[in-house]
Amino acid sequence: MRGYFGIGVEEVSKEGNVGNLVRSAHAFGASFFFAIAPHVDVKALRVSDTSGAFDHVPYYQYDSPEQMDWPQGCQLVGVELIEDSIELPSFKHPVRAAYVLGPEMGSLSPETLKHCDFTVQIPMKFCVNVGVAGALVMYDRLLSMGRFADRPARAGGPIDPIAEHIHGPRRIQRNRK
Repeated sequence: MRGYFGIGVEEVSKEGNVGNLVRSAHAFGASFFFAIAPHVDVKALRVSDTSGAFDHVPYYQYDSPEQMDWPQGCQLVGVELIEDSIELPSFKHPVRAAYVLGPEMGSLSPETLKHCDFTVQIPMKFCVNVGVAGALVMYDRLLSMGRFADRPARAGGPIDPIAEHIHGPRRIQRNRK
């Protein structure tokens, strides 16, 4: 899979949810994890982070959305149930993305939403916890951007293997003066 992604939370207050999310981020290959104004000591969440994610995934903490600093070209994607949100199965993920989820008993702040390039929603009857929502977003990214065999028309696994990637011809670039 090309590109990179990070995932984070705003004003999170439950240690277990953050630990679950950062463990899932580690498992899905996140390049970084972040928190905006957390109400818990995020680094002290090793009880629910059984993978030791904080030893492998860089962590950034911001006091406010205005402090957020992303690599050039990175697009912020808010995960929120608002009217203009794109349903996740219809969303084309940016190659370079940071996903942000709101607090357990609330929504992303208007300040954070102003910084979002896109907002997506998971088409469900009601909200699920932050850790589950984040895992669903990362899984959707993996499905839509990874290389997998096509699904068969009938129940079961793929019949044909994934086609081998074909590289183009070798290109030599010369310095132009």
